[in-house]
Amino acid sequence: MIRPAWALPALVSLAAPALIAAAPTGDLAAVQAHLSGVQSMTAAFSQTDRAGRVVTGTLTLKKPGKIRFQYQKGYPVLIVGDGKALTFIDYSVKQVQRWPIGASPLGVLLDPKKDISRVAKVIETGDTGIVSVDAYDPKHPEYGRITLVFARNASAPSGLMLQGWVALDSQNNRTTIRLSNQHFNAPVDENMFRWNDPRPKTPK
Repeated sequence: MIRPAWALPALVSLAAPALIAAAPTGDLAAVQAHLSGVQSMTAAFSQTDRAGRVVTGTLTLKKPGKIRFQYQKGYPVLIVGDGKALTFIDYSVKQVQRWPIGASPLGVLLDPKKDISRVAKVIETGDTGIVSVDAYDPKHPEYGRITLVFARNASAPSGLMLQGWVALDSQNNRTTIRLSNQHFNAPVDENMFRWNDPRPKTPK
């Protein structure tokens, strides 16, 4: 079973340290504008773990705080953020784990008000058509890190197209998400962020 590193409770938060950060500039400002301007997104995704195993599916995102990773048919895992909690459901073993949206590095994607300049920096890629942003709090390495990768694209919000991300947890477990067929700011049904609980019902 491929369990995404960014879906582990060990990745406690990308919460900002209690410092006053300067307003982002340049490419970081463009990334901030993109994240603030995207209210919803759908995309196909492929997920690769550190062992090279790949699964695919469909990503649906709606701000604030809502996300769904619908995996390929036959893969018994679902990940859903309902605006408050991020839930990992493994239907094969009837296991459910939940933790606050803020306790996941996906918070940088799901909170339109988040000031990423407090925890993020642009990293050089050697390709002028790519913008890569690394979000990491050095005071709390146990939180892990996430690197977002964008391609410059004039038709996308703020001129950037999110290509995917790489997440690394405190145990060096790496998960890579690659996106394709991205669509932004179309209506998304709230029912997309509901899920069926596989756990046995407790008698009243």
